Amino acid sequence: MIKRVVLATVLLGVIIGGVFVGNFYRVFFAKNTAFETPTKEVFIPTENTQRAAYDTISKVVKRIDLFQQAALKKGYHPIPGRFLLDFGMNNNDMINRLRSENKPLKLTFNNQKTLMHLAGFISTKIEADSAAIAQAFLAPDFLEANNFTKENVFSICIPNTYEFFWNTSAVQFRDRLLLEYNRFWTPKRESARKAMNLDRTEVVALAAIVQMESYKRDERPTVAGVYLNRIRKRMRLQADPTVIYAIRRKANNFDMDIRRVLYADLKIKSPYNTYRNRGIPPGPITMPDVSSIDAVLFPKKHNYLYFVADPSRAGYHMFATNLSQHNSNKKRYTSWLKQNKIYR
Repeated sequence: MIKRVVLATVLLGVIIGGVFVGNFYRVFFAKNTAFETPTKEVFIPTENTQRAAYDTISKVVKRIDLFQQAALKKGYHPIPGRFLLDFGMNNNDMINRLRSENKPLKLTFNNQKTLMHLAGFISTKIEADSAAIAQAFLAPDFLEANNFTKENVFSICIPNTYEFFWNTSAVQFRDRLLLEYNRFWTPKRESARKAMNLDRTEVVALAAIVQMESYKRDERPTVAGVYLNRIRKRMRLQADPTVIYAIRRKANNFDMDIRRVLYADLKIKSPYNTYRNRGIPPGPITMPDVSSIDAVLFPKKHNYLYFVADPSRAGYHMFATNLSQHNSNKKRYTSWLKQNKIYR
């Protein structure tokens, strides 16, 4: 009788132990992913992190109840960020990754027309929304502390590929770009800038004009040389892209398609219209890339003062040292426009 009791007790213990081990295995070490791709991005927001984390995780696991049990026993407290989970992971491994491996992402931007366009684009890549990003750049205390204006602060956005955490705030994003902007100005670039007696923001604003004038990188140093020659001679820049920008700015439509500048357009009242105003505009009319900025800093030396599009070489221009030669080149170009019925 005693032996039977002992045996029953042992068997009961084995059963209970088996149940415990089985449950322990299901909670911590059984596969629990609900996706079929090799990896899955999980974004956990900064606000309402605890609740949002479990709402998000519930969409990528088969058994959220088992995940929660494991999380409770491991003392898991969600943190915001971007995390990568692997197919077939168990709860133990997922929790370890979610508590410590916030993965940065590579963020590339270029060719943004305005600060607002950039803010809209960036908001699709990181947690911060476009309004917060724009407000961070335009904050009066930031502008004053760094000697920027709301017109030229866009200058600090140097196109490149940067690494950011997804949960980067608007202010953190702005401050990182300011840091990279200051790093961009190497001693060589600073020396060239000072020799021209231009501020950093003036270089970027002029580079934006150069970029809009020529999409051919090999031609940009020549175009930059024209504008720098005009500045030295105290001539107006008379750059058509600045007129186009002024028209779009007045209409508050920077996506407006304008293929040709008319004589009537040259009269538009705007600080960006370089046909009416001397000097460089108060801010960049687009986001210039590094090749355009360096074209201004290290221009081609020549005596050209004028240029017009070359119909025989798409994307390139005909250059002239005097008005007579320029008018001849311009006549060729306007004839081509009429032949191709391009009026606006």
